Amino acid sequence: MQTDWIDSATAWIGAHPTAAGALIFAIALCDALIVLGIVVPALPLLFAVGALIGLGHINGPYALACAALGAFVGDGLSYWIGRRFGPRLRLRWPFSRYPQWIDQGEQLFRRHGTKSIFIARFVGAVRPFVPAIAGMLHVPLVRYLAPSAIACVLWAAAFLAPGWVLGKSYDAVAAVADRLALVLGALLVAVAAVWAIVLYTWRWFAARADALLARALRWTREHPHLGRYAAALMDPNRPESPSLLVLALCLIAIGWLWFTLLGTVLAEGGPLALDVTIHQMLANLRNPLADRLMGALASLGDPPMLGSAVACALIYLAWRRRWIAAAHWIAALLFGLVLTSVLGAAIDMPRPPSAPADFGFPSVAVTMTTIAFGFFAVLIARELPGRRRVWPYLLAGVVTTLLGFARLYFGAHWASELVGGTLFGIVWLLVLGIAYRRHVSRSFWMRPLAWAFYGSFLVAAVWYLPGASVRMVEKLDVAGPTLVLETQGWWERDWTRLPAQRSEREPRGRWPLNVQIAGPLGPLRARLEAAGWRVQPQADWLDTVRLLDDDRAPHEQAVLPATLDAQAEALLLLHTGARADEQHALRLWRAPAALHDGTPLWIGTAQTLRLVKPLDTVAIWRPEPADSGAYAHLRTALAPLGALEAPHPANGTPVLRLRTATDGQ
Repeated sequence: MQTDWIDSATAWIGAHPTAAGALIFAIALCDALIVLGIVVPALPLLFAVGALIGLGHINGPYALACAALGAFVGDGLSYWIGRRFGPRLRLRWPFSRYPQWIDQGEQLFRRHGTKSIFIARFVGAVRPFVPAIAGMLHVPLVRYLAPSAIACVLWAAAFLAPGWVLGKSYDAVAAVADRLALVLGALLVAVAAVWAIVLYTWRWFAARADALLARALRWTREHPHLGRYAAALMDPNRPESPSLLVLALCLIAIGWLWFTLLGTVLAEGGPLALDVTIHQMLANLRNPLADRLMGALASLGDPPMLGSAVACALIYLAWRRRWIAAAHWIAALLFGLVLTSVLGAAIDMPRPPSAPADFGFPSVAVTMTTIAFGFFAVLIARELPGRRRVWPYLLAGVVTTLLGFARLYFGAHWASELVGGTLFGIVWLLVLGIAYRRHVSRSFWMRPLAWAFYGSFLVAAVWYLPGASVRMVEKLDVAGPTLVLETQGWWERDWTRLPAQRSEREPRGRWPLNVQIAGPLGPLRARLEAAGWRVQPQADWLDTVRLLDDDRAPHEQAVLPATLDAQAEALLLLHTGARADEQHALRLWRAPAALHDGTPLWIGTAQTLRLVKPLDTVAIWRPEPADSGAYAHLRTALAPLGALEAPHPANGTPVLRLRTATDGQ
């Protein structure tokens, strides 16, 4: 963890250890205080503190004591406030405006008694209020203190532990798998964000639907000319009217967002600055293991996937004679496809460098996935009880997010294309959803329909995605080099134009690129295998899971793949080291330059790997910094092939140069 802000934070903590403890105390105190605890993001802050503990910048017991004491004092102040004001606390702002804050905590307290003091410490929604409620109910102080103290210590340990584990294992994992971890973390953040947006938007509208309907009906009476069109949606005698109004309001809001985005894109005449930033950031996170997962996710919107799910659901609707539902869904898909194609032809937006010709604004796959899953959610949500109605919308949001993120990861679309496709799909499905809800009032049993749609989608995923993932990765492969060198010029002098080390944000990942090879890799591979080296196929997810197996010998544990400029290794050769937990490695990638006569050009690194087990759980082969043992071993093995050695002028790193095309084989 060597980003600038962490460097600054760790330097400050090293100079002010006591002040760091005071800061941890203040975070926990504010999180526990009534009202203030709602807005203080204690979890991410204490996660960061835990990471600094794991990295050795903060003393663990000291930080734990400060966090626990801060939480205990904060709970005590909340208890005193509740005891001081009693029931009058309900009359004061903000509880007079948001009485549910106290009601939720009071329900918990009445259900579990003093145990709720312990339980609430781990439930964010009621954590700041239960101590105050205990004070309001005049719980004796001696009965309050013990569960509060125990809960605060366990809470501090639970909130610091994840960051501590990450910090403790980060140096080992970052050396070989930091990109994979960052990609998976970004994917989880994206899914969580969409989940929260859908969930809380739905809850907000659901809680206010009846009030909004009443206000809208008053407006229609006050504006008889315009209001008669809105009144067509809002019949107070129909139970569907509140949900229809919610759909209409969502249509207006999202339609405004989509037209705003469209106008911005047209005004720019190309990708937005944010598009370029996101594209470059994700391009730097390309990783072979992540590629395979993202290739599968990027294929979720392919015709075989959506077609099989929609076809099974339509067959069921036809069998049950639900012709209106089937017709609206078909219309949503067909007109959505036509309108998306028309927009794509009308808007000439430059594609990302790695995007195929059939990708553009808006994203057809994302739009059609949004429409297919979104309209199905409109179709079945009305048949679900209460709060369960949000689940189809959550599933639609998650699937669309997984698809969009994967395509963004590969650089197949700009971010604005994906957002535009999603918004356009939502606008269109809302239009058809409102029309469908206006024409249908009869309920039907939705469980078989849900099984038909979601079940067929899962079956199609198992059957289709493994092969589609490989094809998607090949289709969206990294663009080739733009620098072209003369073959003899490279051998004599232009080899210095190639990079001397990997360009990584982590210093430990900036491995020296100390091997350059022109020609096929067959002669090199044969020579090294004769010298005791062995080829390791590129590790996959199964190999990664096996790193958790304690019964496997060190040499049986796979070396995780690494990238150079988003490219996977072309060849990985290993040789047993002097110890059981040591081995030498040669990693080769396609060079970021090409030779004019078409001779393949490769660049790589020779490194010594050491087997480490962070937290005694996962076995990882970590490159040793500033170790020349593997390079010397490789130089000796390649001497018969006529390899030359010279220091790179950029940093003085010795570089081996080899031509296999003239080896006579």
